[in-house]
Amino acid sequence: MLFKSTTRHVRIFTAEIQDNELVESNNVLTLDIDPDNEFNWTEETLNQVYRKFDELVESHSGEELTEYNLKRIGSDLEHFIRHLLVSGEISYNLNSRVLNYSMGVPKVESPESEEKYKN
Repeated sequence: MLFKSTTRHVRIFTAEIQDNELVESNNVLTLDIDPDNEFNWTEETLNQVYRKFDELVESHSGEELTEYNLKRIGSDLEHFIRHLLVSGEISYNLNSRVLNYSMGVPKVESPESEEKYKN
């Protein structure tokens, strides 16, 4: 049976990709990060998410694979992505087709705003 976890920025499937199609698998999880291209990513930040995913999957090792467990992993990855955004390691892609700022309004520094808030 195909299980999936879909959040705003993370999709996890119990499937593997063959000829651009998802094929159900009991042994493989496929991760799709930021399908709407809402963020600007570097190779390093993407690798951080993949490492976190591997860590979360490993922490559930030995448990029955259920949709609930996938949703927990997906939710934990969402929190990790928010951490990357808040810490400035990733940023919103202002050229994205969807600008909904789902993890909070971006902070944009400008000389005018810096002067306004100095004491």
